[in-house]
Amino acid sequence: MRTRKGRVAAAADVNVPDKMKSRIPVVLLACGSFNPITNMHLRLFEVARDHLHQTAVPELKLLCGADILKTFQTPNLWKDAHIQEIVEKFGLVCVDRAGHDPKGYILGSPILQRHQDNIHLAREPVQNEISATYIRRALSQGQSVKYLLPDAVIAYIKEHDLYTRNTGRERDEGQPSRGGPAPPPPSSSS
Repeated sequence: MRTRKGRVAAAADVNVPDKMKSRIPVVLLACGSFNPITNMHLRLFEVARDHLHQTAVPELKLLCGADILKTFQTPNLWKDAHIQEIVEKFGLVCVDRAGHDPKGYILGSPILQRHQDNIHLAREPVQNEISATYIRRALSQGQSVKYLLPDAVIAYIKEHDLYTRNTGRERDEGQPSRGGPAPPPPSSSS
């Protein structure tokens, strides 16, 4: 986060109790499609921060939702060596998500199980089933996504005509739309 003076905001710039200001900063690296980014994607960072402040952890961690943790078990998606390096050298913070069982995912993976002490499970106190898939579907059906996405993201989606039924068809400017679902195949006339 950049401040008006162009420097990165430090813990001292935010309203944080004194006991937390002396901690070594934690860097959270998140992965996922963020397609589009939702308020719940942004919320991952808040939940992880709160969890780490309570557990006094200072390090670089991979931040993910339980849905991403589940993908560690998907064949040919992640290399075992990469999973091993992430959880052994850095660790991760996994925020729970409705319909997922992060503890079960850990127990179902020998690598995750071996390094479970370096995996922090953070509980989201406000459960929400909003997903980027739901957002894309709602947009393609012309439904409002106000309060589900940051206003700047909504404006960008509208400006670029993303995730609409018209995606892939010629726009008024003569430029093809980008993103969103593929258009239906042309019908053949016989």
